[in-house]
Parts: sequence; C-alpha cells; structure tokens
Amino acid sequence: MMAPLAGTDATLIVADVAVIGAGPAGIAAATRAAESGLRVVVLDRGLETGGQIWRHMSGGPVPRMAQRWIAQLSRSGAQVIHGTSVVDVQHEDAEFEILADSSGSALRVRAGRIILATGARELFIPFDGWTLPGVMGIGGAQALLKSGASFAGKRVIVAGSGPLMLPVAASLANSGAKLILVAEQARRSAVMRFAAGLWRAPALVVQAARYRARFLSTSYSTGTWVTAAHGADRLESVTVTNGRRTWREAVDVLCTGYGLVPNIELARLLGCDTRDAVIVVDAQQRTTVANVLAVGEATGIGGEPLSLIEGEIAGSVVSPRARISDALLRKRAALEIAARRMLDAFALRQELRSLPTGGTIVCRCEDVSYGAVKDAVCARQAKLYTRVGMGPCQGRTCMPGLDFLLAWQPDTVRPPIEPALVSVLSSELADDAAASILFNSSVGEAYQ
Repeated sequence: MMAPLAGTDATLIVADVAVIGAGPAGIAAATRAAESGLRVVVLDRGLETGGQIWRHMSGGPVPRMAQRWIAQLSRSGAQVIHGTSVVDVQHEDAEFEILADSSGSALRVRAGRIILATGARELFIPFDGWTLPGVMGIGGAQALLKSGASFAGKRVIVAGSGPLMLPVAASLANSGAKLILVAEQARRSAVMRFAAGLWRAPALVVQAARYRARFLSTSYSTGTWVTAAHGADRLESVTVTNGRRTWREAVDVLCTGYGLVPNIELARLLGCDTRDAVIVVDAQQRTTVANVLAVGEATGIGGEPLSLIEGEIAGSVVSPRARISDALLRKRAALEIAARRMLDAFALRQELRSLPTGGTIVCRCEDVSYGAVKDAVCARQAKLYTRVGMGPCQGRTCMPGLDFLLAWQPDTVRPPIEPALVSVLSSELADDAAASILFNSSVGEAYQ
C-alpha cells in the first residue's frame, strides 16, 4: 500500500495504465492499450479530447483524422478525464500514484504503467512591446480561431519560425483577416532544402501547398523577423528586419512564436533521462525509468503523423500481447528523419539573442526586466534575486526564452508540476477501501 500524498479527501482510481495527455499521441496510446483489455485512464487538461493540434469546440467541426481516432478511443473502453492537471507523481513498489487537480477537486490515480503524452508549448523570445494587447502566440491565435474568435478585417502579421506558421496564416486568411506578411526567421536556403527533402512524404508537400494557396497574395518572407512592437494602449505597428534593411508595418495583430518546447517537467520529476530538452526513449518508446513510456512532441517535435505512430507503438508495448508491425516501425523511422531535417531547417538564428533590451519585460507574471536577469549565472540565482518564473505560469512562458537567450541549464523540477488549489495539494484518502472507485464505466461518466 502506498502512502497517501497528504491531506484529507480525494478520489482514487485504480488502472493498469495511466496516459497523461489526450492529444494525438495520447489518444493513439490509450486506444491501443485499452483495445488489448487493459484498464486505461487518460488525464487531460483540455475540456475536449484532441489536445492543441485537434482543438475544437464542443459539437464543433473536427478534422477527419481526429474524428476517426477520437471515435476509436471512445469505443476502446479507455476512460478520459477532462479538465485535469497532474500535480505530482510518487513511485513505490512497482506502482505509480498520481495526484491531479480535476476541475478543482483532488484526484489520485494508481497505475502500474504511465505513458507520458505531455506535448509541447510555444517558445516566446521577448522583445520590446511583446506584452502589448494585440500581440499573441501563433498557437494562441490558432486556438482562438478554433474557439470561434474572429479576426475579420484585422491587419495581421505572422512572424516567427516553423511549419505551424503556414496553417495558422491560412486559417487567418480564411477568416477574413488582412494578412500583411508572414515572416520566417530561417534562411531561405535552409527552408528550400527542407522542402526539397519532403519528396519522401508527398502528403506533407500537398498539405503545405494547400496552406500556401490560401494566402498567395501575401508575402512569405524568409530570413525576416520582428524586432519590436509599438503602440500606446495596444498594438499599432511593428518593426521588421531582414538583416539588410529595417522597416515598419502598421498592424492590429501580431502572431509570433519560435517553434515548440517539449513539456518534459513531469518526466524529469519521475527521473527520466532527457537530452537536448526532450525525453530519451528507446525503439519501443520506453524511457529510462521502468514502466514509464513517452510519446509525441515531448520526445521531439515531429508533428501529428509521428505522434500517432509513437502512440500506437507505446500502446502496443504495454499490452499483454505486445506486437509492433514492421510497417509501423518503418513509418516512424521515415517521419523521424523528416522531423530532424525540420529542426535543422528552422534552427533559430543568433541575431534573435539580441532582441530584448535592458528594459524589456521578460517575465510577465512578476514584471521582471531583461536587465534584471541577464547577468545571472543560472535560473536559480535569477529566481532568488528577482522571482522570475515564479508567477502563476510557473515559468512556462518566460523560462524557455531565457534559456535560449542566456544559455541557462534547466532548473530542478519539484511538485507541484502545475498550479493547483491548496485543498488539492493537502488532500489524502481517509479510507482507501471506502473511497476507492475501481475502474469501470461510471468513472468516465463522473468525470467526462
């Protein structure tokens, strides 16, 4: 029997496999594991299954691929608990105990295996004016569009790096936005080499061409980036450069972001090895910690197709009759090559390290300037002196950017992994036998 995590009241769920995250990778992993007869519970922060990539409004349109996988997950018998953030995990006697904040209530999940499908978040590099209303993340704009927000008639620039810029620019153009510029910081030669290498993945070429066709009248400018945003009470214009000349563009909305940062905090808390800011896994998606597997963007940014395949592999590995087809392994290998080429093509240029000035706000939660932290030797010292990264977002917005700017090594990870209510952090089961909800269909009904 594991010791309770502390406190007074919580609900306990017992399962064979706990999947953290309900994006494409988590969906595929949970589906395959549950189809093999295992008791599977999926914990996800979102209100709908699909993660950020398949984000949709309740009852709203869902991509065809997402429809198929979400339907399979529903039929598999796996239980999905929405609105749930994992706060802590303890490991004892070949069993994991997860503490989560489920819509403000304490939830504990006890499982023999964990599959981490924690995804990724946007990388923001601060510059003067990036805190103005009207400046938002590229992924944030995508989420707003999928939630029904309108950009009709707004003058919009999309600036940053990575393939995500294409679908977001296409969606903005479709929504009636006046798309002024799509500025990719990567060099043209690197982007062209990447595009040329996609002959092995013709579906990606067709998809990219369709996105570009939706905003053909707008310039897609490589080797170009935004250096500052200007405005009194909200965004009015931005300064743009290509390294040779600098100019201003009048704009209402700036969507900016420099790729994705894998969410590896939970893996690090569990003791999993990481390398180059991703979770280290073997050919079967196993981490260096026994009975912990990892899939999707947390193991390296690779996109939806790769995430699905990794999820299928992990879900098959934990099943009683583990069998992975050679075709699946070959597909993963091909997509991994494309993912590595993508990362090389969109590598961040050194000029971006000079974007912030001494007065640039780098931590929005605690109102900390770049000048206050730029001489710190590590993140821990900066936190002690300035409280940078100690606000409500717990450094999820500011610290990856500062790691890039100042080459800081990641700080230690301690619970709570996510912000949570004190009542959740202090919870425990008064009587395991009485309070335990053994895994059955009523669990899904209670928490869906």
